Amino acid sequence: MASQHKSKSPIALQKHLKGVDYPASKEDLIAAAQENGAPREVLDVLQQLPGDRFESPIGVEKAFGALA
Repeated sequence: MASQHKSKSPIALQKHLKGVDYPASKEDLIAAAQENGAPREVLDVLQQLPGDRFESPIGVEKAFGALA
């Protein structure tokens, strides 16, 4: 059950999304993560998320789970 983002949890991902106003586009999430100093691997995970619009942090977590 290995995946390329196994070391990243949804909670770790959300840490880099502080200040995001939902609903948010994938581009909004990436911009916020960059502003919050997210490492490249977090930005890569955000780029891989299925979907282009997220209604809430739970929506981001669900999309993250779909990558597993």
